[in-house]
Amino acid sequence: MKKVLVINANPKTNSLTKSLSQQYVETAQKTHEVVLVHIGELDFDLNLQQGYESIQPLEADLIQLQQHIKWAEHIVIMSPVWWGSVPAKFKGAIDRVMLPGFAFKYSAGKSIPEKLLAGKTSEIIVNMDTPIFWYKIFQGNVIYKHLKYTILDFTGIKNKKTSYFGPVISAKQKDIEKWHNKVSKLASNI
Repeated sequence: MKKVLVINANPKTNSLTKSLSQQYVETAQKTHEVVLVHIGELDFDLNLQQGYESIQPLEADLIQLQQHIKWAEHIVIMSPVWWGSVPAKFKGAIDRVMLPGFAFKYSAGKSIPEKLLAGKTSEIIVNMDTPIFWYKIFQGNVIYKHLKYTILDFTGIKNKKTSYFGPVISAKQKDIEKWHNKVSKLASNI
């Protein structure tokens, strides 16, 4: 049994991402301890006003998100692609939560930080309106590179799998059902 954190990065109240995240949780909780966080339900200032020079106090929802991240052994990030990357509210949560001393720590004389979240694994599940091959080849697969290399690897979280669903804009009901079934399979194989 693993401790699994599922993050629905889509701030909309109703979305395919939310539906897929709920499907993932429904399957995973049969064999694992699971917490689901909907970024859209969190109340916080997404602007990191002074960068990391002076850390602004975390709101209660962000403190709880940090606690969930610390608790989790496996983190599932489910996100739509908005303007090539993640929605702004999710990016704001990352900026505010993945702080020095929590997610990473620089030591004097070293340019590579200590990875404070090492030992955790992750999975990225992405949905988009753009055809997947077009996004990966011609648009540079920005969301994957952003999440995997500049956030997860940087903090020590090992990404085990990335899955893509799309294009959503032209999806038929059978496509959506297929994606829900695939998410169930992913959640069964953590």
